[in-house]
Amino acid sequence: MSLSSRYQRIAAAICYIQQHYLEQPSLEQIAAHVHLSPPHLQRIFTDWAGISPKKFVQYLSLQHAKTLLQQAPNRSILSTSLATGLSSSSRLHDLFVQIEGMTPAEYKNGGQQLQIDYSVHDSIFGDLLLASTAKGICHMAFLDQPHVEKSHDQDAVASAILLQQFPQAQLRPCYSASQQPVVALFCQDRQLIQDHQQWAKIKLHLKASAFQIKVWESLLRIPMGQLCRYADIAQAIGQPKASRAVGHAIGQNPVAWLIPCHRVIQASGHFGQYRWGATRKQALIAWESAQALSSTQSTAALST
Repeated sequence: MSLSSRYQRIAAAICYIQQHYLEQPSLEQIAAHVHLSPPHLQRIFTDWAGISPKKFVQYLSLQHAKTLLQQAPNRSILSTSLATGLSSSSRLHDLFVQIEGMTPAEYKNGGQQLQIDYSVHDSIFGDLLLASTAKGICHMAFLDQPHVEKSHDQDAVASAILLQQFPQAQLRPCYSASQQPVVALFCQDRQLIQDHQQWAKIKLHLKASAFQIKVWESLLRIPMGQLCRYADIAQAIGQPKASRAVGHAIGQNPVAWLIPCHRVIQASGHFGQYRWGATRKQALIAWESAQALSSTQSTAALST
């Protein structure tokens, strides 16, 4: 079973769990819904998330989100002081990601005179589109988006997505060197997400305003497995009254996962919508909570 196919089964299981949470569905009921045997579902789910489906439900809950948000006001999760302790296994790999904005001409002219290489990969969260210029990743998206018509022609879907962002660019199907560290992290073994050398190689070249880049850079400082509110980001960038503008900038993020816009949720604790699907946002948040727990436990075991 491919990584994308496995994720589709797991996403279906997550949807079913969410819809029938009050009924506390059994493993057998969930497995029957996704057309797998209970042992098979248990095995692929645990391999994907690192925890059982039953435990995973806890990280999908509103209460879990509220608990994380309650911690936010008194912790400096968005400060540069988080860079301390970078030698630990739970280091903030996202802080390695470097963002460079496109020139005003590239921004205004829809990528005119830019050559953009793109490729599609089998990832742990579905088929992943990677696009890059000579300076770095310029777009990263999941192909099965709610607003994108489904098609078996991945190349056609990929080019259509990119043309919306860069209508004047020269598109070339090509797996470039700048895309390789992303593939190493997300399209092979889930444990490779801890590979700090690969994180350090990631460069982003984004079409964005100065304000958007400022917002996106603040998102990189949210630790994996943690959440914050839109108001927290506005406060962090020194514009506490700009929550609505911050929300718009977050919604325009062109790079799934690498810029973790999924870690920003509503003040109520509800996860809210997501450019690449509400179910995927739930899966990302819960999956990262599981990975953060696993990383903390591994660090504790090494220190004893």
